[in-house]
Amino acid sequence: MPKSLLIDPADMRKRGTLHAPEIPLNAYVSDPVAEALKYGSTALVRMYRDMLMIREFETMLDRIKKQGEYEGVTYEHRGPAHLSSGQEAAAVGQAYHLTPDDLIFGSHRSHGEILAKSLSAIHKMEAVALVHVMERYMDGDILRVVEDYSDSTEQGLAIDFTLYGALAEIFARKNGFNRGLGGSMHAFFPPFGVMPNNAIVGGSADIATGAALFKRINRKPGMVIANIGDASMGCGPTWEAMMFSAMDQFHTLWGGPSLGGRDGVKGHPPILFNFMNNFYGMGGQPKGETMGFDVLARVAMGVNPSGMHAERIDGFNPLAVADAIERKRAILESGNGPVLLDTVTYRFSGHSPSDASSYRDAQEVKLWQAQDALVQFAEYLVVNGHATTRVLEQLHAEIKGRVLLALRAASSDHISPRLNSRTGDIGPLMFSNQYKDRMAADEPEVLIPQSASRLTQLHEKHRFATDEQGAPNPKLKTLTYAEALTEAMIHRFYQDPTMVAYGEENRDWGGAFGVYRGLTECLPYHRLFNAPISEGAIVGTGVGYAISGGRAVVELMYCDFMGRAGDQIFNQMAKWQSMSGGMLQMPLVLRVSVGSKYGAQHSQDWSSLCAHIPGLKVFFPATAYDAKGMLNLALRGTDPVVFFESQRLYGEPERYVAGGVPRDYYEVPLGEPAIRRTGDDVTIVTIGATLTVAIEAARDLAQLGISAEVIDTRFINPLNYDTIIASVRKTGRCILASDACEQGSFLHTMATHITRAAFDQLDGPVTVVGARNWITPPTEIEELFFPQKSWLLDAIDDNILPIPGYASVRTSMEPR
Repeated sequence: MPKSLLIDPADMRKRGTLHAPEIPLNAYVSDPVAEALKYGSTALVRMYRDMLMIREFETMLDRIKKQGEYEGVTYEHRGPAHLSSGQEAAAVGQAYHLTPDDLIFGSHRSHGEILAKSLSAIHKMEAVALVHVMERYMDGDILRVVEDYSDSTEQGLAIDFTLYGALAEIFARKNGFNRGLGGSMHAFFPPFGVMPNNAIVGGSADIATGAALFKRINRKPGMVIANIGDASMGCGPTWEAMMFSAMDQFHTLWGGPSLGGRDGVKGHPPILFNFMNNFYGMGGQPKGETMGFDVLARVAMGVNPSGMHAERIDGFNPLAVADAIERKRAILESGNGPVLLDTVTYRFSGHSPSDASSYRDAQEVKLWQAQDALVQFAEYLVVNGHATTRVLEQLHAEIKGRVLLALRAASSDHISPRLNSRTGDIGPLMFSNQYKDRMAADEPEVLIPQSASRLTQLHEKHRFATDEQGAPNPKLKTLTYAEALTEAMIHRFYQDPTMVAYGEENRDWGGAFGVYRGLTECLPYHRLFNAPISEGAIVGTGVGYAISGGRAVVELMYCDFMGRAGDQIFNQMAKWQSMSGGMLQMPLVLRVSVGSKYGAQHSQDWSSLCAHIPGLKVFFPATAYDAKGMLNLALRGTDPVVFFESQRLYGEPERYVAGGVPRDYYEVPLGEPAIRRTGDDVTIVTIGATLTVAIEAARDLAQLGISAEVIDTRFINPLNYDTIIASVRKTGRCILASDACEQGSFLHTMATHITRAAFDQLDGPVTVVGARNWITPPTEIEELFFPQKSWLLDAIDDNILPIPGYASVRTSMEPR
């Protein structure tokens, strides 16, 4: 919505015709003489070696999976093994020109890409650097195993390190690249530029885009490749990622002194969407059956005027793929991406070893096998004098020996044990639980000094709802819940140079609910910007940005929109830190506004959904003091946080904490509830905005001779129950309340914990009061849906403690 971008109706209504760019199809023409001059025999043979190593590695896996044996070693592998036999040339050709600074993200079928990228990095790194990586990674656990059987040079040792680390991960071993918590479909190794591989089809697209965004904003070298399958073209995250990466603002609004950006930030993130087009998605066939594009590269014409510089390339020729990567790198480095490659390849095996390929004609498979890239490239090497058949056979024997040694070590329970939940190995890996003021040492890029920001104006406001005599302070001159959040955001923006914030209506408007008012004047576009209405990409790119080393604050305008980003929140944001075995951190805050007044699709409290997903920290402040202190805590942490905010509270001042909201920096202790009112007869525990209702109920109870203690949980995960349990043991009675629907509410989990811990002291059942198990109705009848003061009083009177002199206002016996 920037005023600088005029939408002129004269232009928009002008008659004309759009012309699409031409898309090359398999344009590479092999020239053996030129290729010999460019690459040399050693490099060409190394390409073949890498292809052969991938084939042998996966042949071993296939035999282990189907027969339980390889070259005399027996092992039962119970996990998955999605093989890419047939696709080796596409992986090796892609990796050839890549450096360790270049990142690849992949899919469930990425063993070949992991090995190819790692082998490429090993070749390009100095021996000292390789040893440094191996010694430091997981404190040298992988290296110590490999040193016992490898007698190679540093490069050879690194190759054995890669084979063993990858295989140990596939076998769920503690010495695997990710402590065995990623497994076959998720293995990765960041020091070589191999980033998370994703079991969700298309799941890597927006995460890779976020990694490229990190590189662009923080001026880091290298490009990023999202390796996804042709079937992912039917997935929303893939389209959202391409649209996000192609935003015009990267050229129209970012960079330049007048816009507050230094050189290097203008231009699109360096992201290449590489579709490994093996013509199958499970048993479905995108070409001719489940899609309509005919040629996958065609879809790029719908993304931007350049058609994403798309082309189809021959993935059976590693030199054709290497050529394409080299050419596309220049486009990406100039900021003129994104790029799409339709890489033609084919998997000889089924989707997995249990797949008999009954959906494929056997003749089709034979046709592709007749063009096996390994066979054809070996012939190319021999015919053109780069190697003899005997040399290639010796190479194969050497590779089989390496694979066999890796298998012996990785299959041994003694050499390669697994994590043990009984000894507490796994639980601590769910969160990093670290705190960093800044994710990099650079100076934050800002447009004005902090002293000239809106923070100065906010500091002039009253910090508490009432004055010393108890009279209300003027509303417009008193700091609100929303403004307390603003203070926390401003503070961290001026501390952490990597921090960015984006979502819908984040810039110019000041955020849909005013939390970002004043930030537009403080920050250049690349640190605060509007994203497409693509909730999946908003969260997914945030995940990629965070695991790449930056701090991101992404916002969903309404809690209800979490459904549009469900995979990115529950499968990506929640899991990559733990699936990495503690190798990654994710300083990502997802701000979510819990609505009211807007009916069934804009007024739901889904905090219980997040409570159910391991790997997410879940905060829900109910006061201005906590809004600032808890956001401060989230913005200094290295874990993913879903930060719920109630729209009913945005305009509220601090009413509970004496002295109000401090002007200085402070944090709320992680997981600790707060007692908002003391009492002796009943404990009322609330989540979110229901605190206000509970305080009102407690006041009425006091007039009826009952003393209620009111506790605000503040946190959903983690949550320290000590304060709550102590209160319930004192009062003997407990009621739990929140605006989330009662069925499936996190309150029931809380009730179970409280009952178990305080059973002997309870005088009645722990009672849950939630919203009705309906759709949220229009604002005119919301009082029938969300918990009211009378609901709490009725629940106490009916279930816990008869209230003398109280007349129930229940109008129906319908369960709430």
